[in-house]
Amino acid sequence: MSTVIVAGGGAAGMMAAIFAARNGKKVTLVEKNEKLGKKLFITGKGRCNFTNACDTEDLFASVVTNPKFLYSAFYSFTNQMVMDFFEEIGLPYKVERGNRVFPVSDHSSDVIKALERELKKRNVEILLNTKVKSLIIENNICKGVRLEKGNSGTGRHIPKELCADSVIIAAGGVSYPRTGACGDGYGFAKEAGHMVTERLPSLVPFVLQDTCCKELMGISLKNVSVSIYADGKKVYSDFGEMLFTHFGVSGPIIIKASAYIHKYLDKNLTLYIDLKPALDEKQLDERILKDFRIFQNKQLKNGLEKLLLRALIPVVIEKSGLDGEKKVNEMTKEERRKLGTVIKNLPFTIDGLRGWDEAIITKGGVKVKEIDPGTMESKLTGGLYFAGEVLDLDALTGGFNLQIAWSTGYLAGISC
Repeated sequence: MSTVIVAGGGAAGMMAAIFAARNGKKVTLVEKNEKLGKKLFITGKGRCNFTNACDTEDLFASVVTNPKFLYSAFYSFTNQMVMDFFEEIGLPYKVERGNRVFPVSDHSSDVIKALERELKKRNVEILLNTKVKSLIIENNICKGVRLEKGNSGTGRHIPKELCADSVIIAAGGVSYPRTGACGDGYGFAKEAGHMVTERLPSLVPFVLQDTCCKELMGISLKNVSVSIYADGKKVYSDFGEMLFTHFGVSGPIIIKASAYIHKYLDKNLTLYIDLKPALDEKQLDERILKDFRIFQNKQLKNGLEKLLLRALIPVVIEKSGLDGEKKVNEMTKEERRKLGTVIKNLPFTIDGLRGWDEAIITKGGVKVKEIDPGTMESKLTGGLYFAGEVLDLDALTGGFNLQIAWSTGYLAGISC
């Protein structure tokens, strides 16, 4: 019986171990944490949005980096197959808004428990509290791994070395370091001669220069449009929900935008928010006039309460360059135009992105041109496979990054 070592007990690692074992391999899963699936536990705010029930075209469209590499992986283990797999191992699921798939229980722990049951059923040996130190490579063939000395927590003493016919690296990325993520998989890849692209935190909130953010903290905006400009050129736009924080902005459309703007971070970045996307400029002006007739004897700062959230009014007035003390019945057409322009294009200067502690996923990783997309095996070192976040692959929120983990883990597991 051939043997397989899987380094990493996250989503990709557990899936790889299960399918290697289902294919008759003797599998050892090595995890440096005290339990499996620590990052999986916190995904989807603890509910675990484990895939997306969209069609295949949308699945590929939601992958930001190297989607073509995933052709074999996604077709070998589709999102529907992922749902069927979890149902088969005793995890009922439900599909919510945006085709997001969750366990019926809304508990990520149930996803992990289902995987653990299947690992046990397939006689996968699990070594917890055990760290892979380096690879054993001879004549460009991976022969096993070297381990940190210690105890697995199972009563088995950990040897200095574990030999195997195949090794799967599923050690994750750098995002959410509190879950134990430290990027050690990249070191293993480099040992085997692989290039590792620059790693950056992705799916993170924006930091803004504007001091008014603290005044707007906690304000949630629904049904707004955002546009991002780099040196005056539009590079991104979206519609949906966002949130002001003490440091800048967050929320679904902002998190999504962060996946696309890394290559523009050396440029002057400006975020524009259209607070009234359903109204064109003429319709907005008519609406402003209507409100001004109602509040004709009030000052501008008190005459916009039917149109805007109260906390936004002083910010809009300031960015319009208008006098908030001026009565609305004294406002000129040009002043109304300035007001309307800012309501449709409320500007903020982007200072950068938040860091690894808040990153949902790692952008960058093991260069995929050096990996066989049909098997996940290294093109440089025989018997060595990669799966999951350690690879230079990332996608949008909505279950797509976990789909990458499941599909690449599956493919590595059946191929090794």
